Amino acid sequence: MPPHLLGPLVARAVGGLGGRETSVFLQDYGQEWLMPVPLDGLTAGDPQPIEGSDAGHAFQAARRVEVPRTDGVRVYLPLQDGGDQVGVMAVTLDGVVENDRRLLRRIAALVADMLMAKDGYTDLFFRARRSEPMTVAAEIQWALLPPLSMSSPRVSLAGVLEPAYDVAGDSFDYALNGDLLHVAMVDAMGHGLGAATMATVAIGAYRHARRISVGLSEIYAFMDRAIAEQFGPDHFVTAQMMRLDTATGRLQWVNAGHPTPLLIRGRRVVRRLHGPTTLPVGFGGHEPLISELVLDRGDRIMCFTDGLVEEHLAGGAEFGEEQLIRWVERVERTAQKVPAVARSLSHALKLARGGVTTDDATLLLIEWRGPG
Repeated sequence: MPPHLLGPLVARAVGGLGGRETSVFLQDYGQEWLMPVPLDGLTAGDPQPIEGSDAGHAFQAARRVEVPRTDGVRVYLPLQDGGDQVGVMAVTLDGVVENDRRLLRRIAALVADMLMAKDGYTDLFFRARRSEPMTVAAEIQWALLPPLSMSSPRVSLAGVLEPAYDVAGDSFDYALNGDLLHVAMVDAMGHGLGAATMATVAIGAYRHARRISVGLSEIYAFMDRAIAEQFGPDHFVTAQMMRLDTATGRLQWVNAGHPTPLLIRGRRVVRRLHGPTTLPVGFGGHEPLISELVLDRGDRIMCFTDGLVEEHLAGGAEFGEEQLIRWVERVERTAQKVPAVARSLSHALKLARGGVTTDDATLLLIEWRGPG
């Protein structure tokens, strides 16, 4: 089925239950809005804010929300593909019984699967997710990224890129292979297309090394050689590479000139994950030493790029890590799930920096849930 016929198909399926005014909303790239998908058969409606709307509540809580209206009940259902939050489906019915809820839940699951399956060969959903114009560099970065969130019984993660429509040198990647979660975050020097190209090469080299199952030190060597050969001695990429054994909580990492990650335990930042560092990727550093830590159940690791803390405020001072830690603890106290915390934290930090982001500011939050 071609992607543009998804709307009529969903409308027919919902219509079989007596449903009407069917809408599908997708999360925008800035993670602030749920954007309507303008397909035949669907009611487009207006964009819905993730914070403060019924659709946003269903999206953030990942559960059904029912809103009584004079003409029936408006039902909002989260669209999730595995652990990735895709968006929300909204339907109006005269009344809702348990069988309706069961069938709507199954329809929503199928809609999420179809959206993800067809997204790879159409621009329809990409365009729908935009709430503002996007630069060419940002196009490259978004095409490179894995899903922004992932959840499994043992581990959950979520990332945010800011500014979403103008990001260039920041990127991250991950893969869950058996019990091992592999994670990398990179920050390429410069801005614009040059930075996006370097980040692409760095992530490509990381994926290549990861997929041939070499160790963290060898992964650094692959990435270092790729950047040096392609861009010469004056170009570099800072990087953080991690491996988490989700069965035991054993975390290993290599830091190549990147900001130090934070360990969050019991809703508080309990330490910075200091350890031996090597030169940024592309500078030919020595073989890096691998740092190691065994996590407790519920621990969260926050990786970030320097744009999150180096923004200068109106008075001329840097935002700094101490303010970052205070904001992390303030948002953590809300006890939300990892994707909601990552999103809320990124937006809160931007406001705290005066609403300005002159450099890419990316964060990635990882939670180890325990072995069971």
